[in-house]
Amino acid sequence: MTYLRYVGPMILISMLVLGLTNFVPNVDAAYAVSSDPMRVKQTYLDMIRVDQAWAAAGDARTPIVVAVVDTGVDLGHPDLTGNLVDGVNLLQASKKPFDDNGHGTNVAGLIAAVVNNDKGIAGIAPNARIMPIKALEADGTGGEAKLGEGIKYAVDHGAKIVVLSLGLNKYSDYLAGIVQYAEDHNVLLVAAVGNESTSVKYPAAYPTVLSVGGVGPNKQADSRSNYGSELDIMAPWDVYTTALGGGYQYQDGSSMAAPQVAAAAALVWGKYPAMSAYQVRSQLEQTATDLMSKGWDAKTGYGLLNIEKALTEPYKQDRFEPNDLASQAASLPNHTIVKANLSSGQDLDWYAIDAAYDGFIQVVVQPEDGAGIRVKFDSGQSFDATSGTDEGKQTFTVAVTKGITYVQLENVDRARQTLLNYTLRTDFIIYTDPFEDNDKQYKAFTLPERSQTIKGTFHKTDDIDWFAMTLEHSGTMRLRLSTDTGRIDPMLLFQKEGEKSTTIDQAGDGGIEVSSQMDVLPGQYYIRVSNVKDYAGPITGEYTLEIEYTPKLIDANEPNDKSYQATFAAMNAGYEGVFNTNEDVDWFEFRLTSNSLAQIRLTNIPTSRTLYATLYNHSLQEQGTYRSESGSNQLNFEKPLPEGTYYIKLQANQWFMSQMYRLQVSSYGLVSGYVDITGHWARDAISKLTEQGMISGYGDYRFAPNQSITRAEAATVLSRALRLSKRKDLRFSDLAVSHWAYADIAKTVQAAIVDGYPDGTFKPDGKLTRMEMTQMLARSMNMTGKLRGSTPFSDVNESYWGIGILKQMAADGWISGFPDGTFHPEAQATRAEFVTMLDRVVSR
Repeated sequence: MTYLRYVGPMILISMLVLGLTNFVPNVDAAYAVSSDPMRVKQTYLDMIRVDQAWAAAGDARTPIVVAVVDTGVDLGHPDLTGNLVDGVNLLQASKKPFDDNGHGTNVAGLIAAVVNNDKGIAGIAPNARIMPIKALEADGTGGEAKLGEGIKYAVDHGAKIVVLSLGLNKYSDYLAGIVQYAEDHNVLLVAAVGNESTSVKYPAAYPTVLSVGGVGPNKQADSRSNYGSELDIMAPWDVYTTALGGGYQYQDGSSMAAPQVAAAAALVWGKYPAMSAYQVRSQLEQTATDLMSKGWDAKTGYGLLNIEKALTEPYKQDRFEPNDLASQAASLPNHTIVKANLSSGQDLDWYAIDAAYDGFIQVVVQPEDGAGIRVKFDSGQSFDATSGTDEGKQTFTVAVTKGITYVQLENVDRARQTLLNYTLRTDFIIYTDPFEDNDKQYKAFTLPERSQTIKGTFHKTDDIDWFAMTLEHSGTMRLRLSTDTGRIDPMLLFQKEGEKSTTIDQAGDGGIEVSSQMDVLPGQYYIRVSNVKDYAGPITGEYTLEIEYTPKLIDANEPNDKSYQATFAAMNAGYEGVFNTNEDVDWFEFRLTSNSLAQIRLTNIPTSRTLYATLYNHSLQEQGTYRSESGSNQLNFEKPLPEGTYYIKLQANQWFMSQMYRLQVSSYGLVSGYVDITGHWARDAISKLTEQGMISGYGDYRFAPNQSITRAEAATVLSRALRLSKRKDLRFSDLAVSHWAYADIAKTVQAAIVDGYPDGTFKPDGKLTRMEMTQMLARSMNMTGKLRGSTPFSDVNESYWGIGILKQMAADGWISGFPDGTFHPEAQATRAEFVTMLDRVVSR
């Protein structure tokens, strides 16, 4: 569907119909409904129970004139000619309302194609007479004034029902008055909601208009059918109907659903001619089949049209009963007019009103015959409404949050014994956004200098929102404005203080406005968000303004493109930079005062870029080249270096200025190639055995002296330190030949220094205990232990399995335990403890 809008004040109306390719008919189904040969293609009639409705209508078929305000009607169509009355061409008064588009003919056939004439299809309402009113051009568009004129003509010339398969997004005081004119003359207006998956269009959105959405063959709301608080009822979306030139075609859209409801209204009014327009509207709503939750909901209204029930079930003056309790509260739209009653002074009526946003719910209650009704909200507020009072004094407004608000109505006179009828009207005003009052440029709300997303509203008529942003840096900016409702036609204005403004207004109703990427300089900027003039507001909906600001960052280290311009990098300090061209390189210099492990850390690299780092010594001899991984935002490397001066050259595969990389250089003093034994109590022993090749670290310049040593590690160190050469085949269940320490363990087992456990395991990766460590070292010196003397440690008794070894090792001065006299034999031995004892053993 296209949305057209003149530059001037007139808003065009579009037909609410989609293309013909969306519906695939089921031509195999056959129903003996009438003699009309194409009835088999009208499967939608079975969904709304037309056969049963015709049976229920009986002979009481008072003729009802249904005005089709549209593109006209094919006045010579053989399936329509018998059911047409005089109409009017509002575009060319001298001509008849002949259809030059086809849409109006589609609508008319659904309502009143002649039944049982052995031609084509069957219309839903045999008692309906079509009044064709041409108000739309051949392309399906037209002016608001002609729409209003068409409705008024229908009212003034005897139509009881007016079907409007058209719509526009803006509210109009003029159309609202025309709609009220029809209501005042007891004429029912039926309108399509629209097909854009957004807010209900006008005139369907006016509270006295019966608004119709569309469901698919699965009886679920079509995803394109508009919805919201003004939606009343659903009817089938896909139809087969009359077409121009005396033909027939498949068609779909909410504009095909609306005439089905209009036809149903004609059948009801034909059987019950004394009903009012409100009662016909209410009867169709209260007999609809629930599609989602019980009662009304924003996606499917009161449910699917059921013409059989509309013709057979008695009319309920108060269709919401029972609703005496909060748990029985009847769901109401937040924009509707309903009639109900309180049966006595003790009767309570509860309603649940669902607000799609934070804001304010307005409730108007008008009781009859001089009585009063108390209105209570779940917020604790209450008001009294008295009959005969002006509507303005009967309007109660309460602040609500998004979700359900409960309203209770009760008689002011609790002793009343008679019925009290009342009319209840609800409306909603969206919240005021937190940026108000910003309707003038000098009142602009100040935004921070960064990319951001904000949500705002047009909560009042002619609301305009101004924002200001002070930029301290040059850069680029892109603006994106979107809405969640078709009732906003958004406009953007962008201006640097003192310069000419730029207006961005490209998309149609409910569209998205996106600016180009704009270069911005330091200074004050203004952004204005508004709705086009004809969509004055207030609007129930939100807009979203996205500001994408990318500053052009300044590299404070420049110029550093040559080694002799290198920026000095102090240890552990941070340095930031960018690459403003593809040829740009950044040099940094750092100094080591001793043999150290230099650690270079680069972070905040754009993931779309690759960063290269080359390390040089003071003579500019390359020491290594490194690069960041694809998709990574960092590059980290470390290298052991002797005392001296070094350089780092950085270069990217492509320039970037939207974010700054960060460089940090750190250094750790190396002792025997380790960074973690400086100042450690076991430093000398670790250094000595490392230099002798008996022990090694973990390959990352770390010895981890305080880490527990495993049994495999201890056996390997002993094997190397004692230069063991003989070994035996091992049969431990948890030690495979492929284990990295298998050979050294085999040698220590052969030398009777190490053995396994009684269960046949060795537990190579198990942590070595202090007792096991002591035993291994004792065996390496051929000590077998002694039993004489008392236990040397307070936490080891005479029954302990290693008491003999402990006595001998303590007596000979190899072990001394802790200052408190304990030894903790089952505690885990550290790598430092093991190396220190081993150093003493090999040095003895």
